[in-house]
Amino acid sequence: MSGPLLVFDFDGVLVDGMAEYWWAARQAALRLDPSLQLPADIPPAFRRLRPLIHKGWEMVLVAAEPVMLTSADNRVSASDYQAALAPALRRHGWSERLLQDSLEQVRAEALAQDRRTWLDRHRFYPGIAPRLCQLAGEGADWGVLTTKGGAFAREILAAAGLEPLFVHGHEQGSKPQVLLRLQAMDRPLWFLEDRRPTLEAVRASEGLESVRCYLVSWGYLAPSDHEGLQAQGIRWLTPQRFASPLADWP
Repeated sequence: MSGPLLVFDFDGVLVDGMAEYWWAARQAALRLDPSLQLPADIPPAFRRLRPLIHKGWEMVLVAAEPVMLTSADNRVSASDYQAALAPALRRHGWSERLLQDSLEQVRAEALAQDRRTWLDRHRFYPGIAPRLCQLAGEGADWGVLTTKGGAFAREILAAAGLEPLFVHGHEQGSKPQVLLRLQAMDRPLWFLEDRRPTLEAVRASEGLESVRCYLVSWGYLAPSDHEGLQAQGIRWLTPQRFASPLADWP
């Protein structure tokens, strides 16, 4: 059996794209409802809600919802956030698919019209790119599993000169579904995420018991996300540990 296959979430693990998230979500929301009054600068409440956002269409909905942004001034639970999505969709008469399509159209046009500006709205976290380039020397391969459109993640990686073994976007299905398919490669799977509910879903999925799950400390985390991880079978990964040899990882 070969060395481990490291599977990385993209946003919040490899790349900080907060500037692009708000810009694209704002543009997509305004296309759907030009009457919206949305600030150009990232609202602090949008940053606070980011750890709860799972898929791209949710960003557009949050941008268009003053009530959701206002409520973020107080701590919002994951259950409260999820419960607010369906009523918000009904208020606007929108669907998940409509929002996702609007977001991806905004991104595709930005890439076609001014690729450099769009790319510059993303930044790799410190030390990430060089560490990825070191993995082959430790007998490991790496790939990307993201809820972003795969084509957009590939553009950002290619611009940084990074060549993962694969990039699987939301088009390939849920993360547990993709991880189940990756097991056919007969490699130990190590999965790095910044979204604790996603890791909990992986841990609860039949057939994925052997996947080693890591919650990275540098992503879009809620204040309590690091608590009680061991009981869930999830490992905590700091930048210092990430930079260390794989044999030293928890």
